[in-house]
Amino acid sequence: MAGDDGRMGLLQVVSIAVGTMIGASIFSIFGLGARIAGHNLPLVFVISGLVALLVAYSYAVLGARIVSNAGPMEFILRGFGDSLLTGALSFLFWMSYVVSLSLFAKGFAGYFLPLFSIPDGPLATAAVEVGVVLLFTALNLRGARGVGRAEFVIVLVKLGILGLFVVLGLSSVRPEWITPAVDAPAMRDMFYATAVFFLSYMGFGLVTNASENMRDPERNVPRAIYLSILVVSLVYVSVAVVAVGNLPLPALIQAQDFALAEAARPFLGSWGYTLVSVGALFSIASALNATLYGGANIAYALARDGELPELFRRKTWFQAPEGLYITAGLSIGFALLFNLNGIASLTSAVFMVIYLFVLAAHYRLSREYGGSRPLILFALLVVAGVFLVLMAYLWQTGRGSFWACWATFGGSLLLELVYRGITGRILLERDFAAIERRLAGRIAQRSKRT
Repeated sequence: MAGDDGRMGLLQVVSIAVGTMIGASIFSIFGLGARIAGHNLPLVFVISGLVALLVAYSYAVLGARIVSNAGPMEFILRGFGDSLLTGALSFLFWMSYVVSLSLFAKGFAGYFLPLFSIPDGPLATAAVEVGVVLLFTALNLRGARGVGRAEFVIVLVKLGILGLFVVLGLSSVRPEWITPAVDAPAMRDMFYATAVFFLSYMGFGLVTNASENMRDPERNVPRAIYLSILVVSLVYVSVAVVAVGNLPLPALIQAQDFALAEAARPFLGSWGYTLVSVGALFSIASALNATLYGGANIAYALARDGELPELFRRKTWFQAPEGLYITAGLSIGFALLFNLNGIASLTSAVFMVIYLFVLAAHYRLSREYGGSRPLILFALLVVAGVFLVLMAYLWQTGRGSFWACWATFGGSLLLELVYRGITGRILLERDFAAIERRLAGRIAQRSKRT
């Protein structure tokens, strides 16, 4: 678990990653996946997990050597140096966490209100959205160990509920409903769904955003990344098999946001809706908790290295960095003021771009930090292909979201150009040589003990 120094152990870091990945997506967009992929949805989660492992390889190799809560932005800065593009990516990366938090807040309110028979009015919705963000902001004031312990408990409850859903539903699965379709339209739709649901695995990157608060990061970063993806893959595939195998596709598609709750009715009865709703609340809460922790860490680390304004690292109330309050405050604003259905696609596209640059940075750094260049290049080509598939899907299903993605990329470059021109900022590279010497010393000491 955690040591006396307040740093997080392996299980706590894995809990944060799992809590983020098994968040709102498996509950709120499961119906969308059924509509796109049909009977191939379980296979979609398998393929998406394999693609995620390709990206995770670079995160694991670099994260074991480059210890920084800035995570992937530290990798990109090291690989490409100070540039307009690197600064723009910093803004994009942090904002993706802000928008994700607002999505989680909305998802929490969507399950909380009907579960407790509260009328779905603007005031009640806003109160729940604000309340849940403030609750986990207060929890984050306790620091890394407080977040890790809470995440560990929440994830255990969530996995227990999903495990019950799977165990009780497996016996009634109809094999013909989960038999993959292999005709051309079905395969095309399966690739579209893979591009969408690949992003359900994006929480593994939070492991690198907690590396400075982790015990033995050179060993635990890779372990936490691979363990979290393994756990999440098993959960996703199992849940998909039970849901698709118990409820006809038209019913799953019609249920949309509550598809899993409807899928529980054939074998759990009327109380299945309540069980899955409680699981959804725990899932979204854990995702919100972990994402807020990661977003605040990123804001602080990027400000420390000159990639965000100084105020993000300045200590304020309760000795927490202002980045925590800014991240939470902006997420509340987005949740209250905007419809975020289109912005969800934007967030997915932003993470995909970050992955592409991390892979490219690893390719450039592989001779110094290790890693198979052919494997990195293969991963780069695969993720680039997934990104193009995502763009094609957005072009066909929502031109507004497609253009919003590219407008955001261009707007971030413009924002960075203006900010850099006003402040004259230079992105700071940390003393990686010193970090590597410290890690090498730890490894040598451990070798002597064994």
